[in-house]
Amino acid sequence: MNVSHTAAAAAGLIPFAFSQCLGGPYIDFLRRRYMGQYIREDGPQSHLSKKGTPTAGGVLILAAFLAGLVVVTLLQGWEFLSPGVWIVVAVTLGFGLLGFVDDYLKISKKKNKGVSGYTKLMVQVVTGLALGYYILHSSPDGGTVSIFGLTSVNLGWFYPLFAAFVITGASNSVNLTDGLDGLASGNLLLSFMTVSFLLFGVARPDLAMTAQALAGACLGFLLFNRYPARIFMGDTGSLALGGALGALVILGRLELWITLLGAIYILEALSVILQVISFKTTGKRIFRMSPIHHHFELCGMKETQVVYSFVTFQFVCCVLAVFLYNRG
Repeated sequence: MNVSHTAAAAAGLIPFAFSQCLGGPYIDFLRRRYMGQYIREDGPQSHLSKKGTPTAGGVLILAAFLAGLVVVTLLQGWEFLSPGVWIVVAVTLGFGLLGFVDDYLKISKKKNKGVSGYTKLMVQVVTGLALGYYILHSSPDGGTVSIFGLTSVNLGWFYPLFAAFVITGASNSVNLTDGLDGLASGNLLLSFMTVSFLLFGVARPDLAMTAQALAGACLGFLLFNRYPARIFMGDTGSLALGGALGALVILGRLELWITLLGAIYILEALSVILQVISFKTTGKRIFRMSPIHHHFELCGMKETQVVYSFVTFQFVCCVLAVFLYNRG
């Protein structure tokens, strides 16, 4: 597919412009409807002041993302809408709908409890299995996974399980990362930009521009979500964007590169896993609070310092991914 320079530029610019134009009115709409965030009382006390901040900002992100894809399709032609693009859209919107129901239940019940964890997990696992099965039967290299370009291993029929792990892990870990103003949106911006660069490198411009649209939507949202946040993305955004990242690396055959592209999300998830294991086996906590961004807050770092430090770390990991990928 020959890529139009106009379409490539529009992929990121249109979602950004869409967010900037409609972000303010959307926030005002949520305030009028009293769709504010519930803050758990056992979290950092400094976060209690955020109670009532409009949530479900993921709707704005997804709308901006779709607007970008529509414009790219008009400029590039229907050939842009490859099966891979449709799959990413389906995963993103499906997980976004799941997250929206979760956000709605939390807001209506005024409790930090929405859709059950079991239900979320089942949707994520089934989606991952289906995507893995699709790759296994549609891709020439089937269930082969590249190990950072050094060698490869064919997982065969185990590949759908591996894909389910990637999708589930990406979606849940991004969800855990979304705990500070601008933390998830800032890191996702870097992740999608880097994924787009790598996908152009493997001649997948359809997926690359899809990742650009997600990056543009994240950047537009970040300007409203940075400290002090005027809106939170909620599970509508975090589950959807994590799922989108997982789908992109699977379809682009960049599965193991997510360890660098999503290094922060992995650290956040590991901190929760280690905390739970330690407390259940020894009765002691490793961190003052998990996910780990709360630990640094309770150690005396300002929220903005934690966010800037984490984003800087993710930036270094993304640069390293590009360097190693090109070197390979």
